[in-house]
Amino acid sequence: MVTVSDVVAPMERYAPAWLAESWDHVGLQLGDNRQEVHRMMVTLDVRPETVAEAVDAGVDLIYAHHPAMFHAVKTFDLSVPQNQMYATILQHGITVYAAHTNLDSTANGMNDWLCAQLGLKDVAVLIQPDASQRAHIKAEHRTGLYGLGRLGTLPRPLTAREFADYCEEHLDVPGLRLITPDHDKMISRVAVLGGSGAGFYQDALAQGADAYVTGDVGYHTAHDMVAAGLTVVDPGHHIEVVSATHMRQLFEKWNQENEWHIDVIQSKINTEPFEFIK
Repeated sequence: MVTVSDVVAPMERYAPAWLAESWDHVGLQLGDNRQEVHRMMVTLDVRPETVAEAVDAGVDLIYAHHPAMFHAVKTFDLSVPQNQMYATILQHGITVYAAHTNLDSTANGMNDWLCAQLGLKDVAVLIQPDASQRAHIKAEHRTGLYGLGRLGTLPRPLTAREFADYCEEHLDVPGLRLITPDHDKMISRVAVLGGSGAGFYQDALAQGADAYVTGDVGYHTAHDMVAAGLTVVDPGHHIEVVSATHMRQLFEKWNQENEWHIDVIQSKINTEPFEFIK
């Protein structure tokens, strides 16, 4: 019998919980570690539509990048869609796990996958691990790049406007926002932090980045970025959907290595909430 604990153990070693940010909620979200697993689904988001997809597919385990539960439920009012989703998950015996900022910060994790999409070379860590994380890395004799965000070099220099087009193509998004003091500014060194990374733009500047790729940039922060002379491309938060493909590949690999004989599927639901109207 293969249990949830068996299946999630390799990911907990690949992207350990001690790499997660202090505010994050990674690991078990809902369900039972002792539950038997025959089929699992990987997804970026746990939303009502992806849960319905999992129920229809007979899934026992959902493994997501974004946690299903960021905040405690104080009143389990089923008229609230999010609470009804939790009830549906439990009603159908589905266990939900998440690897979020721990997957962002691990070696060969989320931000490395985004750098690969952009074809960046000479990749380094943007934000170094804190003292506690460094202690774990040393104690476990880990090698590779650990920490939030990455910094790399484009295959060839591009103007800021050309770089925006380059990101739109390579990140496969229908549109994006360009923040720049000069469309003709030359871009070579690029910082990348998937998700909501606007608060770290000063780190990109300090590391000598010509441009910064991150999502969910606010209006006033964008003004500060322009004033600081930094070019920023905001392709949205949903570019992290690349995690679903890579997580599926990882779990398929572990499935074969451990002879679990379970089905590993990937969600087909597009959870991007924004539409670009042209």
